[in-house]
Amino acid sequence: MDYEKTNLKDGITVHKITTSKFKTNLFAIFLTTPLNRENVTKNALISAVLRRGTMNFKSQDIIAKELEDMYGASFDCGVDKNGDNQVLKFYVESINDDFLPEKYNLAEKSLKLLVDIVANPLVENGAFKKEYVEVEKNTLKQVIEGKIDNKGRYAIDRCFEEMYKDEPYGLYKFGYIEDLEAINEKDLYEYYKALISECKIDVFISGFDMPDLNENQILDIFTPRTANYTTIENLYIENELNEPKEIIEKMDVTQGKLMIGADILKLEKAERPAASMYSVILGGGANSKLFQNVREKASLCYTAGASYIKAKNSVLIRCGIETKNYEKALDLIKEQLRQIDDGEFTDEDIKSAKQLILASYKSVKETQDSEITYYFSQELTGEFVSIEQNIEDIEKVTKEQIVEVANNVKINTIYFLTDNN
Repeated sequence: MDYEKTNLKDGITVHKITTSKFKTNLFAIFLTTPLNRENVTKNALISAVLRRGTMNFKSQDIIAKELEDMYGASFDCGVDKNGDNQVLKFYVESINDDFLPEKYNLAEKSLKLLVDIVANPLVENGAFKKEYVEVEKNTLKQVIEGKIDNKGRYAIDRCFEEMYKDEPYGLYKFGYIEDLEAINEKDLYEYYKALISECKIDVFISGFDMPDLNENQILDIFTPRTANYTTIENLYIENELNEPKEIIEKMDVTQGKLMIGADILKLEKAERPAASMYSVILGGGANSKLFQNVREKASLCYTAGASYIKAKNSVLIRCGIETKNYEKALDLIKEQLRQIDDGEFTDEDIKSAKQLILASYKSVKETQDSEITYYFSQELTGEFVSIEQNIEDIEKVTKEQIVEVANNVKINTIYFLTDNN
């Protein structure tokens, strides 16, 4: 596999991942813009409206027919958060020409269609098509209302909302119902034009070497810009914390959801691999302290885990517990934090954690989507670190480095979703 990137224009980067492992080519366009309360709902709505039709393909049915004619190519889109950015994502996947009965130039057709969807939306009288906007507003409303259906995901979102209150990362990526009513087809289109001229645009091309693909010509529709986004590199700051916030929310649930958000203070770039190791030893798998001591030995939770949120320099602890076990589980979780602070973990714990992380890095190349996700995350850090370098950095992490990180982990927010009793 070969990876190369080219700054096509100001704010537009083309990433090529040349690989012969797959029979398909995957094309993606990511629009990255700073998260803020004013536009978060509009961005989520735009990602949905754009899929409805373009000036060349005026409805979803026509787009679907075009995809079918392209030997069953597929299209997908969505919206996500990455650090303090909101990212609109668009994908087209199609078969490589080498596996077709005749030369079809499917790669170029695929990228052209993807660019058409993103940059050439259906416009009527200087606005998005009213019908499409109203339908997608209703669909988005249902998505926002439905976030409460997945209690585990809801609890994570609420923990981050409280942990990052009045900060961009605390915003819900799909936005807010109260903002939807004021959005109309004309205002949304005007905002879209501003977004497309200011956002960071990353175009990913993954698949066989495609020498006939002229991305300069295909992407000429995008205008030059100075990209507006936030690099993860700028988010690492020294924090001073007060006492942890404790939020208890009652709902009709059969299982309590305990989320603990912790900040890692004063972390240098070189310490990030040790932070990853810390989170895995704490709660990254079946050999972790949370799983072994809180779940297995004490039987205080059904699920237990922890993850390192690199984009925010934080650790999230997640547990599904019986509501009556809240205090016991919380105390025992804090005890696991203290043990790592004091270096009470073994060489076998370190070995197991390294194996788990190294396996995750090695699996990046197993799918085209995971490769694209990896390289995009590197793009937003402000610097590039190869998979091989990440593997080498993990292999070199020492116990002393993990303990140093542990001593800078401070609980910020404790969120508990419990029953109504």
